[in-house]
Amino acid sequence: MTSNPSSGRSLQPDAGFTQPKTLIVGLGNPILGDDGVGWRIAERVQARLVAGLEGAADLEVDCLALGGLSLMERLVGYQRAIIIDAITTRQHPPGTLACFPLEALPDHAAGHTTAAHDTSLKTAIAVGRSMGASLPEMIIIVAVETEQVYNFSEELSPEVAAAITPAEQMVLDIIRQGGPP
Repeated sequence: MTSNPSSGRSLQPDAGFTQPKTLIVGLGNPILGDDGVGWRIAERVQARLVAGLEGAADLEVDCLALGGLSLMERLVGYQRAIIIDAITTRQHPPGTLACFPLEALPDHAAGHTTAAHDTSLKTAIAVGRSMGASLPEMIIIVAVETEQVYNFSEELSPEVAAAITPAEQMVLDIIRQGGPP
């Protein structure tokens, strides 16, 4: 697993390069408390892949701290992406799991003028596709409801930490079934 906040990749994969079909991204910041849950889950999934999960050759796991355009660039060339992240909706208790396609994610940046570094993933994907980028047709979000994502800490709250194992299983089920549960 690599951490690559700026890949410097072009918007098209190299013709002679064969890469895995699915990219699993743990998104967040591991020193901001519950915001690090995406990394923790991705690390557990990576450990399972190393342990011999069938079909692991078609999978790659990465941990990233940046979303928007940087994340969009990282998705270039993959057929499918699973993004694991913290989410704060205040509609569910902390630790609640959700799984949905990117299209179902609210786009709070839509209709607003923002700087390029503030672009939402949905907007970044639309921009990338308009530029001819080879982006996944299927982007699945696995989210863990959180309340505190700005506290400087490497520790997760107990409720969010308890969601790691079920979230890991959810990601593995998505891999095996080819889509959301």
